[in-house]
Amino acid sequence: MTRLDDGLAWIMLVPWLLALDRTSMRGAIVAGMTMAIAFVLAVLGWFATSIGDYAGVPGWVAFAAVVVLAPFLEPQFVTFAVARRLVRRGGGFWRPALCAAGVYVGTEWAVPRLFGDTLGFALYPAPWLRQAADIAGPAGLTFLVVIANEATADAVERALGARGLHARLAVALPGAARVAAVVLALAAYGAWREHALAYPSDAPAIRVGVVQANMSHYDRLAADVGRFEAVRRILDGHFALSNELLARGDVDVLVWPETVYPTTFGAPKSEDGAAFDREISGFAARTGVPLVFGSYAVAGDDEFNAAIFLEPRDGPPAFAAYRKATLFPLTERVPRWLDSPRVRTWLPWLGTWKPGSGGDVLPLRLWDGRIVRVAPLICYDDLAPRLARAAVRSGAGVLIALSNDSWFGDGPGGLLHLVGAAFRSIETRRPQVRATNTGISAIISPTGAFVTTLRSGARGTLAGVVVPESRATTLALAWGDWFGPTALVLGLVLLVPVRRRPPAVARKTPRHDRRVA
Repeated sequence: MTRLDDGLAWIMLVPWLLALDRTSMRGAIVAGMTMAIAFVLAVLGWFATSIGDYAGVPGWVAFAAVVVLAPFLEPQFVTFAVARRLVRRGGGFWRPALCAAGVYVGTEWAVPRLFGDTLGFALYPAPWLRQAADIAGPAGLTFLVVIANEATADAVERALGARGLHARLAVALPGAARVAAVVLALAAYGAWREHALAYPSDAPAIRVGVVQANMSHYDRLAADVGRFEAVRRILDGHFALSNELLARGDVDVLVWPETVYPTTFGAPKSEDGAAFDREISGFAARTGVPLVFGSYAVAGDDEFNAAIFLEPRDGPPAFAAYRKATLFPLTERVPRWLDSPRVRTWLPWLGTWKPGSGGDVLPLRLWDGRIVRVAPLICYDDLAPRLARAAVRSGAGVLIALSNDSWFGDGPGGLLHLVGAAFRSIETRRPQVRATNTGISAIISPTGAFVTTLRSGARGTLAGVVVPESRATTLALAWGDWFGPTALVLGLVLLVPVRRRPPAVARKTPRHDRRVA
């Protein structure tokens, strides 16, 4: 999944499954925990580096913490191994495979992962195979990937137990046919959906400009040069790139990344803050282009991570604000039971944000008077499918996602986040504009394709066209997160032992009852 290889998806679990078939219940639990650790190191290994960098702890401490937490971060491997061991006693293929796959996906639903990571992400590079996410989300793809791996493992095991090439091919054929059936069904559905989506909406297109200034660690910059100078440099960098973008052609809306204005907009805390507010509003008024950018919002004593939708007009700023709903644990939000002055003294990096309600739809007024209904998402919001669904159900035609992905570093974390966000477009069939401070920024089509991207670590801009969608609907949009609980119930039901009647024994006639003709 680090490299997102869809070909590897169909065999990635096979060695582990073959080992599970030869172990005890205790061994299955150990194997599940071992697989969880291996998966975390392979897919989320970069997370240890990010923890160390953010919290200022030695790398080995962060690495050890990730290893210890792995069975809690990816518990589906443990529950899958246990369920598979319990139900496999009954033999056969379909009951054990469906049971274990249901428990796997159901556990992911019941205990969500930090980054929404799931095996179904591995199908993203295949345009046709990923389209079925509009039925059951990435969870549905994961279910099929697990079933296909079970079929492959079953074919390998049967082939190893046979003698002779022809015999091995004969016993392996059913498993290969099952895998082929899964792949062909996904491809056929995906081809049909892509064809249906090839006819664009009749809504006017929007010309979008995205700025990626490759500036990060604003708190460290403020510590080095002072808060005023840090804000000055950040804004100057985004003004300069925006002017370059506008000089190359017409743009209907400009999008800057999350917390690019690292203070409150519209409620300044100082005269310097008020001056910066006026400068941003003046820039939008002068260019005549609405600006969407990340900032802070306040309500009483509470502060929120916010997206500001600023209209270009003279005089007092006219804007709407969206408050980020899904806050990352500890770095942005702290559970009430853990929050105390003493704990904050020990861990000064703990967050202080408050969550917004989420699922909002904000109007974006363009220079020609058109109003586009937008679903704003901030960073971690795009890994919560319910937020995009709620906004689209309320009439949003475009997703606009702002993110600060600098803490991912140069590893695969940024790509993992981008792919997770792309599935929101597939599920809702809405185009997406994604602006990040250090990359990967992108414009994403309703099929989940990256129309254009700006790589991680690059400084520059993106320009592209999106067409708001108001008619397309999907099962994932209508039914929500239906597949996870359904899969869990399926898995638990199939865990119940099946009582088999003993074979009937033919009644023998007593010798003394027999009559001789």
